[in-house]
Order: sequence, then C-alpha cells, then structure tokens
Amino acid sequence: MATESRGGGKKPSSEEIKDWEARFDGGFGDVTKARLSAEQFLTTLARSAPPTTPEYRDDILLVVSELAANAIQYAPGPLRLMMRRTFDGVHVTFSDTSTTPPEPRPFHPGNGTGGGIGWYLIHTLCDQVSVVVRDDGKDVHAFLPW
Repeated sequence: MATESRGGGKKPSSEEIKDWEARFDGGFGDVTKARLSAEQFLTTLARSAPPTTPEYRDDILLVVSELAANAIQYAPGPLRLMMRRTFDGVHVTFSDTSTTPPEPRPFHPGNGTGGGIGWYLIHTLCDQVSVVVRDDGKDVHAFLPW
C-alpha cells in the first residue's frame, strides 16, 4: 500500500505545478527511474487537482513505463520524459534518439517470445497518441485523462 505525507503543508496552486522534465542515459534501470519521476509529478499534481478516478494515475504510470521500455529497447540513449497538466488530463512526451516511428508488432502470448503488447496498451489507455520525428530522434506524445 502506497503512503504519502499528510503534513500540514499548503497545497500547490495550478500555477505552481510546473512542466516536469527528466533525462536518462538509456540504461535498463531507467524504466524504473522514469516511472518514479512520473510518480513525483503526479503526487505534486494530485495535491491541487486529484485525478477524477484513481485508475488514471496508474494508467499514466503504466504508459510512462511502456514508453521508457520501448525507447530503451529500440533507441540508444539519451532519453527525455516531459509531463504537463492539460485542461482535462496529462500530456506525456517521451523523446529518444531513433528516427523510426513505433509500429504495432504481432502479440503471440503462447510462443514465449514476449513483447508486442506495449504499443497496443499505450493506444488503449491514451485519449490520443502521436509521434513527431525529428532529424535527431522522435517525440512520442501521449494524452491521458486525469
């Protein structure tokens, strides 16, 4: 069970919740680091604007984990996670150094090869997903409800 401080500190206003950015070198431990970083942002956000349903927090953390895992698997580092509050949700941007856009892969749960479900999962949980390819990599934009 997760716990958070119930101290008497003041709640941050919407103006105090700044855009969030974290950078990673692209190592395997960066999936956990990205998730923990996203968790910090969401904890701060929830103090002034709690999610409409608790599942939205979990969905965002899962999407960040999947985006980080895909970037580490298919692109050399460095990687960048950016998060920001939108009118009705959270905008997650994950940047990597590969110029190849993600593509759905067949998912075969019975053959033991693993993989293939992350991109589908991201599209299922998000209101909108887009990919912007740059000369030096790409940005995956994911918009989720909050």
